[in-house]
Amino acid sequence: MLRQAQHISQDNAVEAVDLVKDFGETRAVDGVSLAVPTGSIYGLLGPNGAGKTTVLRMLLGIIDPSSGSRCVLGRERPLDAAPEIGYLPEERGLYPAMHARDAIAFMGALRGLPLREARRRAETLLDEHSLGEWAKKPIRTLSKGMAQTVQLLGTIIHKPRLIVLDEPFSGLDAINQARLEELIRSEARAGATVIFSTHVIAHAERLCERIAIVAKGKVVFDGSVAEARGRLRPIVRLRTRAEDGPWRSAIPAGARREGSDLVFELPEGGPEPLLKALIDGGAGIEALSIERPGLHDAFVAIAGEAAAAAMARPGPVE
Repeated sequence: MLRQAQHISQDNAVEAVDLVKDFGETRAVDGVSLAVPTGSIYGLLGPNGAGKTTVLRMLLGIIDPSSGSRCVLGRERPLDAAPEIGYLPEERGLYPAMHARDAIAFMGALRGLPLREARRRAETLLDEHSLGEWAKKPIRTLSKGMAQTVQLLGTIIHKPRLIVLDEPFSGLDAINQARLEELIRSEARAGATVIFSTHVIAHAERLCERIAIVAKGKVVFDGSVAEARGRLRPIVRLRTRAEDGPWRSAIPAGARREGSDLVFELPEGGPEPLLKALIDGGAGIEALSIERPGLHDAFVAIAGEAAAAAMARPGPVE
């Protein structure tokens, strides 16, 4: 029996409380709770098989949760909000003989646009994304990146308030990835809320204001990218002229050598006491940098080494 959805905050486009999904005896999602701020770019980050796609399908009402509740754009039944949602599934497909303009217009018509208006918007979108000359070319003649862009344009043709993209960067080269990132930013600037899933940490780090890290069907972190990175202490990289001396007492026991550098976590006292100890102790500083940990390092710390390793290798479709 599903729990009644709580009243959604006006600040959130999507909320979910304790979502659970069982497939037979397998629990694919185990108590996921999310709050996606309106107008934000929100990343669902995790390895293949973590449960990201199942979470998205429950949020959209494509499948029902075994228990828990969700509220999307103020509706307790996500399907009631479908006309205001654009969804790009991981399993993509276009009619290969259909022209690019008509493919986009067709997707707009499915969302309730009059066909003439859908074709007008399709032509405008193709021109805006430097694909105008391909408007009347069959899909089968387009590169994979172009075809994926066409499908994405079809996802946003009806100007949805909520855009949900499942692994949108999969299979794209670096140039098309950059174009897609800019399109996502553009939609967010226009006021849309964007949720996308990915197992590539770099995209989340560049795009997202907030992320949820999913591992083995559970959300193990939900917050801003800065908060995730802030869980780790800054890293010091130090090169000295002196091999040894009193200054060594300022170096934490866990320091490691990387070439000529000593690498260690910044002590709790901060950089000033460390610098004073190095100078007074005769270290002879040649180079010193303090590096903020990246999201990859934060992911490793939060989700664990096993989940991080899974991010880098193919896995089953979720």
